[in-house]
Amino acid sequence: MIIFLINDIGLEESSIELGLKLSIRNNTPLPILLWSYGMLSIEELDKLYSFLFQKVE
Repeated sequence: MIIFLINDIGLEESSIELGLKLSIRNNTPLPILLWSYGMLSIEELDKLYSFLFQKVE
């Protein structure tokens, strides 16, 4: 998921690191946290969940 966020979405590693820390602190899933803090648009969040659900099948 981290590689997808960097390569396909274009997030900076520092944004992901901050998101991970906040996600752990707030006990919130990383994708939702990134979206709620404005680091992901709703379209990017949809792309991320599509990517994640593809990997599960």
